[in-house]
Amino acid sequence: MRYYVLDRGDELSIKLAEQFHKLAAERNLELDAKSPEIVISIGGDGTMLHAFHTFIDQIPNLAFVGVHTGHLGFYADWKADELPALADYMCGAGSAEPHKPRIVKYPLLELEIHKKSGSSSHIALNEFTLKGVDGTVVIQVDINDVTFEMFRGDGLCVSTPSGSTAYNKSLGGAMVHPTIEALQIAEIASINNRVFRTMGSPLLLPKHHHCDIFSRKDQRLLLTIDHNNIPVDDLISVRCQVSDKKISFARYRPFPFWNRVREAFLI
Repeated sequence: MRYYVLDRGDELSIKLAEQFHKLAAERNLELDAKSPEIVISIGGDGTMLHAFHTFIDQIPNLAFVGVHTGHLGFYADWKADELPALADYMCGAGSAEPHKPRIVKYPLLELEIHKKSGSSSHIALNEFTLKGVDGTVVIQVDINDVTFEMFRGDGLCVSTPSGSTAYNKSLGGAMVHPTIEALQIAEIASINNRVFRTMGSPLLLPKHHHCDIFSRKDQRLLLTIDHNNIPVDDLISVRCQVSDKKISFARYRPFPFWNRVREAFLI
Protein backbone atom coordinates (compact mmCIF):
# COMPACT_ATOMS: atom_id res chain seq x y z
CA MET A 1 0.00 0.00 0.00
CA ARG A 2 1.50 3.31 -1.13
CA TYR A 3 0.46 6.37 0.85
CA TYR A 4 1.18 10.06 1.28
CA VAL A 5 0.31 12.45 4.11
CA LEU A 6 -0.50 16.12 3.70
CA ASP A 7 -0.93 18.07 6.95
CA ARG A 8 -2.26 21.53 7.74
CA GLY A 9 1.11 22.77 8.98
CA ASP A 10 0.14 23.57 12.56
CA GLU A 11 1.98 21.94 15.47
CA LEU A 12 -0.64 19.27 16.18
CA SER A 13 -1.10 18.26 12.54
CA ILE A 14 2.66 17.99 12.00
CA LYS A 15 2.96 15.85 15.12
CA LEU A 16 0.17 13.56 13.94
CA ALA A 17 1.75 13.25 10.50
CA GLU A 18 5.03 12.17 12.11
CA GLN A 19 3.13 9.70 14.27
CA PHE A 20 1.41 8.19 11.24
CA HIS A 21 4.69 7.85 9.35
CA LYS A 22 6.07 5.86 12.29
CA LEU A 23 2.95 3.67 12.45
CA ALA A 24 3.11 3.13 8.69
CA ALA A 25 6.77 2.12 8.77
CA GLU A 26 6.02 -0.44 11.48
CA ARG A 27 3.33 -1.92 9.23
CA ASN A 28 5.37 -1.89 6.01
CA LEU A 29 3.27 0.78 4.31
CA GLU A 30 5.23 2.57 1.58
CA LEU A 31 5.56 6.36 1.60
CA ASP A 32 5.20 7.58 -1.98
CA ALA A 33 4.90 11.29 -2.78
CA LYS A 34 4.63 10.80 -6.56
CA SER A 35 2.06 8.05 -7.09
CA PRO A 36 0.27 7.17 -3.83
CA GLU A 37 -2.78 4.95 -3.69
CA ILE A 38 -4.10 6.70 -0.57
CA VAL A 39 -3.64 10.38 0.34
CA ILE A 40 -4.23 11.15 4.01
CA SER A 41 -5.25 14.71 4.85
CA ILE A 42 -4.54 15.74 8.46
CA GLY A 43 -6.14 19.01 9.52
CA GLY A 44 -9.52 20.31 8.40
CA ASP A 45 -11.61 20.57 5.26
CA GLY A 46 -9.27 23.25 3.95
CA THR A 47 -6.43 20.73 4.17
CA MET A 48 -8.50 18.27 2.15
CA LEU A 49 -9.07 20.91 -0.52
CA HIS A 50 -5.31 21.52 -0.63
CA ALA A 51 -4.65 17.77 -0.91
CA PHE A 52 -7.21 17.47 -3.72
CA HIS A 53 -5.62 20.25 -5.76
CA THR A 54 -2.11 18.94 -5.05
CA PHE A 55 -2.98 15.59 -6.62
CA ILE A 56 -5.62 16.81 -9.07
CA ASP A 57 -3.77 15.30 -12.05
CA GLN A 58 -3.94 11.85 -10.41
CA ILE A 59 -7.58 11.92 -9.28
CA PRO A 60 -8.63 8.74 -11.17
CA ASN A 61 -5.82 6.71 -9.57
CA LEU A 62 -6.05 7.46 -5.86
CA ALA A 63 -8.41 7.89 -2.93
CA PHE A 64 -8.44 10.30 0.01
CA VAL A 65 -8.80 9.80 3.77
CA GLY A 66 -9.43 12.71 6.14
CA VAL A 67 -8.21 13.04 9.74
CA HIS A 68 -9.47 16.11 11.60
CA THR A 69 -7.47 17.89 14.28
CA GLY A 70 -10.06 20.34 15.56
CA HIS A 71 -13.77 20.59 14.99
CA LEU A 72 -15.23 17.74 13.00
CA GLY A 73 -14.19 18.14 9.39
CA PHE A 74 -16.91 17.37 6.90
CA TYR A 75 -14.51 15.35 4.77
CA ALA A 76 -12.85 13.66 7.75
CA ASP A 77 -13.70 10.14 8.93
CA TRP A 78 -11.01 9.84 11.58
CA LYS A 79 -10.08 11.61 14.81
CA ALA A 80 -6.56 12.38 16.00
CA ASP A 81 -6.48 9.50 18.51
CA GLU A 82 -7.54 6.93 15.90
CA LEU A 83 -4.38 6.89 13.78
CA PRO A 84 -3.25 3.42 15.00
CA ALA A 85 -6.63 1.97 13.98
CA LEU A 86 -6.41 3.64 10.55
CA ALA A 87 -2.91 2.27 10.00
CA ASP A 88 -4.12 -1.21 11.03
CA TYR A 89 -6.97 -1.05 8.53
CA MET A 90 -4.65 0.08 5.76
CA CYS A 91 -2.10 -2.68 6.34
CA GLY A 92 -4.64 -5.39 7.11
CA ALA A 93 -3.48 -6.08 10.65
CA GLY A 94 -4.54 -9.59 11.60
CA SER A 95 -4.91 -10.70 7.98
CA ALA A 96 -2.62 -11.52 5.11
CA GLU A 97 -3.77 -8.62 2.91
CA PRO A 98 -4.68 -4.96 3.50
CA HIS A 99 -8.35 -4.32 4.15
CA LYS A 100 -9.98 -3.13 0.94
CA PRO A 101 -11.92 0.05 1.72
CA ARG A 102 -15.26 0.89 0.19
CA ILE A 103 -14.57 3.55 -2.41
CA VAL A 104 -17.10 6.40 -2.37
CA LYS A 105 -17.08 8.76 -5.35
CA TYR A 106 -18.28 12.38 -5.23
CA PRO A 107 -19.09 14.60 -8.26
CA LEU A 108 -16.80 17.48 -9.18
CA LEU A 109 -17.37 20.81 -10.91
CA GLU A 110 -15.72 21.50 -14.27
CA LEU A 111 -15.00 25.10 -15.26
CA GLU A 112 -13.92 26.66 -18.54
CA ILE A 113 -12.78 30.24 -17.98
CA HIS A 114 -12.52 32.43 -21.07
CA LYS A 115 -10.71 35.77 -20.86
CA LYS A 116 -9.54 38.22 -23.48
CA SER A 117 -6.01 37.20 -22.49
CA GLY A 118 -6.65 33.45 -22.84
CA SER A 119 -8.63 30.45 -21.63
CA SER A 120 -8.13 27.80 -18.93
CA SER A 121 -9.87 24.74 -17.50
CA HIS A 122 -10.28 23.97 -13.81
CA ILE A 123 -11.87 21.42 -11.47
CA ALA A 124 -13.47 22.30 -8.12
CA LEU A 125 -14.26 19.98 -5.22
CA ASN A 126 -16.45 22.42 -3.26
CA GLU A 127 -17.42 25.48 -5.26
CA PHE A 128 -16.69 28.25 -7.70
CA THR A 129 -17.57 31.83 -6.80
CA LEU A 130 -17.58 35.04 -8.81
CA LYS A 131 -17.60 38.36 -6.95
CA GLY A 132 -17.04 42.01 -7.75
CA VAL A 133 -13.93 43.77 -6.48
CA ASP A 134 -15.20 47.34 -6.70
CA GLY A 135 -18.92 46.83 -6.18
CA THR A 136 -21.95 45.30 -7.85
CA VAL A 137 -21.37 42.83 -10.68
CA VAL A 138 -23.44 42.65 -13.85
CA ILE A 139 -23.43 39.18 -15.38
CA GLN A 140 -25.64 37.33 -17.82
CA VAL A 141 -26.53 33.74 -16.90
CA ASP A 142 -27.34 31.29 -19.71
CA ILE A 143 -28.61 27.77 -19.12
CA ASN A 144 -28.06 25.31 -21.95
CA ASP A 145 -27.16 28.17 -24.32
CA VAL A 146 -30.38 30.09 -23.65
CA THR A 147 -30.33 33.37 -21.71
CA PHE A 148 -31.89 32.84 -18.29
CA GLU A 149 -31.33 36.10 -16.40
CA MET A 150 -29.25 39.26 -16.14
CA PHE A 151 -27.86 39.21 -12.62
CA ARG A 152 -26.93 42.26 -10.56
CA GLY A 153 -25.57 41.85 -7.06
CA ASP A 154 -22.47 40.80 -5.14
CA GLY A 155 -21.93 37.61 -7.13
CA LEU A 156 -22.75 33.93 -7.66
CA CYS A 157 -21.70 30.67 -6.05
CA VAL A 158 -21.75 27.43 -8.07
CA SER A 159 -21.28 24.37 -5.87
CA THR A 160 -20.92 20.60 -6.04
CA PRO A 161 -23.14 18.33 -3.91
CA SER A 162 -20.34 17.87 -1.34
CA GLY A 163 -19.69 21.61 -1.46
CA SER A 164 -23.39 22.30 -0.90
CA THR A 165 -22.74 22.06 2.85
CA ALA A 166 -20.12 24.84 2.71
CA TYR A 167 -20.49 28.42 1.38
CA ASN A 168 -23.62 27.42 -0.55
CA LYS A 169 -25.39 26.56 2.70
CA SER A 170 -24.64 29.98 4.18
CA LEU A 171 -26.27 31.54 1.09
CA GLY A 172 -29.51 29.64 1.67
CA GLY A 173 -28.75 26.87 -0.80
CA ALA A 174 -29.95 23.30 -0.34
CA MET A 175 -27.77 20.48 0.98
CA VAL A 176 -27.52 17.88 -1.78
CA HIS A 177 -26.59 14.22 -1.35
CA PRO A 178 -23.40 13.51 -3.34
CA THR A 179 -24.96 10.57 -5.20
CA ILE A 180 -26.96 13.23 -7.08
CA GLU A 181 -24.77 14.38 -9.95
CA ALA A 182 -25.69 18.04 -10.14
CA LEU A 183 -24.42 21.57 -9.67
CA GLN A 184 -26.14 24.28 -7.65
CA ILE A 185 -26.24 28.01 -8.39
CA ALA A 186 -26.80 30.31 -5.42
CA GLU A 187 -27.01 34.10 -5.52
CA ILE A 188 -24.85 36.35 -3.35
CA ALA A 189 -26.84 39.45 -2.32
CA SER A 190 -28.81 39.91 -5.53
CA ILE A 191 -30.54 43.22 -6.35
CA ASN A 192 -34.28 42.75 -6.77
CA ASN A 193 -36.54 45.75 -7.33
CA ARG A 194 -38.90 47.06 -10.01
CA VAL A 195 -35.94 47.71 -12.35
CA PHE A 196 -33.65 44.73 -11.72
CA ARG A 197 -34.98 41.19 -11.34
CA THR A 198 -33.24 37.87 -10.66
CA MET A 199 -34.63 34.46 -9.79
CA GLY A 200 -33.87 34.99 -6.11
CA SER A 201 -33.70 31.25 -5.50
CA PRO A 202 -30.97 28.59 -5.74
CA LEU A 203 -31.07 26.43 -8.88
CA LEU A 204 -30.08 22.79 -9.33
CA LEU A 205 -28.83 21.67 -12.74
CA PRO A 206 -28.38 17.98 -13.60
CA LYS A 207 -25.24 16.52 -15.10
CA HIS A 208 -26.36 16.85 -18.73
CA HIS A 209 -27.00 20.61 -18.32
CA HIS A 210 -24.53 23.48 -18.23
CA CYS A 211 -24.56 27.17 -17.43
CA ASP A 212 -22.53 30.03 -18.86
CA ILE A 213 -21.77 33.21 -16.94
CA PHE A 214 -20.93 36.24 -19.10
CA SER A 215 -19.41 39.48 -17.85
CA ARG A 216 -21.60 42.34 -19.11
CA LYS A 217 -19.57 45.41 -18.17
CA ASP A 218 -15.95 46.40 -17.62
CA GLN A 219 -15.41 45.17 -14.09
CA ARG A 220 -12.74 43.79 -11.85
CA LEU A 221 -13.75 40.36 -10.59
CA LEU A 222 -12.47 37.84 -8.09
CA LEU A 223 -12.94 34.22 -9.15
CA THR A 224 -12.48 31.64 -6.39
CA ILE A 225 -12.03 27.94 -7.11
CA ASP A 226 -12.24 26.20 -3.73
CA HIS A 227 -9.49 27.99 -1.78
CA ASN A 228 -7.70 29.48 -4.80
CA ASN A 229 -8.35 33.14 -5.72
CA ILE A 230 -7.97 34.43 -9.29
CA PRO A 231 -8.27 38.21 -9.88
CA VAL A 232 -9.64 38.92 -13.38
CA ASP A 233 -10.29 42.21 -15.18
CA ASP A 234 -10.91 40.85 -18.70
CA LEU A 235 -13.43 38.06 -18.19
CA ILE A 236 -15.55 37.01 -21.14
CA SER A 237 -17.35 33.98 -19.71
CA VAL A 238 -17.24 30.95 -17.44
CA ARG A 239 -18.86 27.65 -18.38
CA CYS A 240 -19.90 25.46 -15.43
CA GLN A 241 -20.91 21.82 -15.65
CA VAL A 242 -20.64 18.55 -13.74
CA SER A 243 -17.27 17.00 -14.50
CA ASP A 244 -16.82 13.51 -15.92
CA LYS A 245 -14.17 13.04 -13.21
CA LYS A 246 -14.99 12.19 -9.61
CA ILE A 247 -13.04 12.31 -6.37
CA SER A 248 -12.68 9.01 -4.49
CA PHE A 249 -12.75 8.64 -0.72
CA ALA A 250 -11.58 5.44 0.99
CA ARG A 251 -14.08 4.39 3.65
CA TYR A 252 -12.61 1.80 5.99
CA ARG A 253 -15.77 1.98 8.11
CA PRO A 254 -19.29 3.33 7.47
CA PHE A 255 -19.92 7.06 7.77
CA PRO A 256 -23.20 7.86 5.92
CA PHE A 257 -23.60 11.33 4.40
CA TRP A 258 -26.55 12.36 6.55
CA ASN A 259 -24.71 11.23 9.71
CA ARG A 260 -21.87 13.44 8.54
CA VAL A 261 -24.27 16.37 8.09
CA ARG A 262 -25.86 15.76 11.48
CA GLU A 263 -22.52 15.64 13.30
CA ALA A 264 -21.23 18.69 11.47
CA PHE A 265 -24.23 20.95 12.09
CA LEU A 266 -26.54 19.59 14.79
CA ILE A 267 -24.46 17.92 17.50
